[in-house]
Amino acid sequence: MATSFSAEKVPQAPEDPLFGLMAAYRKDTFDKKVDLGIGAYRDNNAKPWVLPVVKKADDRLRDDPNLNHEYLPIAGLAEFTSAAQKLILGVDSPAIKEKRACSLQTISGTGAVHLGALFLAKFYTRSQNQPVYFSNPTWANHNQIFANVGLPIQTYPYFSAKTKGLDFEGMKSTIQSATEGSIILLHACAHNPTGVDPTREQWKEIANIIREKKHFPFFDCAYQGFASGDLENDAWAIRYFVEQGFELCVAQSFAKNFGLYGERAGCFHFVTSPGSDAGNTISRIASQLAILQRSEISNPPAYGARIASTVLNDPALFAEWKENLKTMSGRIIQMRKDLKSKLEELGTPGTWNHITDQIGMFSFTGLTEKQVLKIREDAHVYMTKNGRISMAGLNTNNVDYVAKAIDKVVRETP
Repeated sequence: MATSFSAEKVPQAPEDPLFGLMAAYRKDTFDKKVDLGIGAYRDNNAKPWVLPVVKKADDRLRDDPNLNHEYLPIAGLAEFTSAAQKLILGVDSPAIKEKRACSLQTISGTGAVHLGALFLAKFYTRSQNQPVYFSNPTWANHNQIFANVGLPIQTYPYFSAKTKGLDFEGMKSTIQSATEGSIILLHACAHNPTGVDPTREQWKEIANIIREKKHFPFFDCAYQGFASGDLENDAWAIRYFVEQGFELCVAQSFAKNFGLYGERAGCFHFVTSPGSDAGNTISRIASQLAILQRSEISNPPAYGARIASTVLNDPALFAEWKENLKTMSGRIIQMRKDLKSKLEELGTPGTWNHITDQIGMFSFTGLTEKQVLKIREDAHVYMTKNGRISMAGLNTNNVDYVAKAIDKVVRETP
């Protein structure tokens, strides 16, 4: 009996580039191979690091005689979502004080982006089929998530190949010319994949344009505290937009800053603009988000949220977590300095200031796809085809080797 799902109807999908890269690295038997593709923190021995504060929270949970495995509510663990909301918006946020924010626990940041995309596709008025605008480049999954809910996609210029920094004029021009009421997706900090962030003054200009054009801002925040080591600094852009009275939403991940990659702890926050009816508005929005959540995952997983909640709601553990964040961000910042200095010592053609100018886990090296494939073949150094490297994959044992490999490929492959 013939299948109803022929190759014409269901073609073979391409392999996910990042997971394909990971698979190729695992198969490689070369003893000096280096993984600069994975977007996860590694310690100086290239090993996963369980945060000490997470271990303490884990022990506390295990010793709790009342711990069970019952369902969480549809919106998730209330003490987690409440603490997550304060973490991202600020304890003194006007949105919290005026009760015009709602929060739902999600399947990490990916689930938060998806829930927001689904809500906007269903409820946001787009009389002219306004698209969602992403930075060029952006996290690859943004495209798939929004396309899957039927929203059209456009991009705004972001990375300048010439300066290896922000194409701010191009970004502003495109957002300014976008159809009024478009959705503008913004990386709150540590832009993925470039590591290039706007300055605070540039954020203010971006906010002015978005207000003028009545666009809807959608923030994705995967690296709060992990980027600079400062939780307040990394949330500044979101808090500024809220203080300016914007209606917006935020996808928040706890994968990187807690090292809870596999536990999928995240939050989605919606903030309505100030007004006498804001309370009723946010209540209606929360009710519809709950229905969408119920139909997709019914209710979120408990373990990662309990770990994060334990830390976020205990002053001593919270203080220790901030130290753990400084450990991770500090090691990455040091690797940026080391890589840049070694490339300059080697006299590697080009300028390498962008390595230390960029922030967060990733750096856009400026290497071409041809150079990326050659460095993988010759030196067994693995990175994504666009030249993005994970700084967490560097350590004192391999940074010299990587610098020499980059120097060689830059000289040999124009």
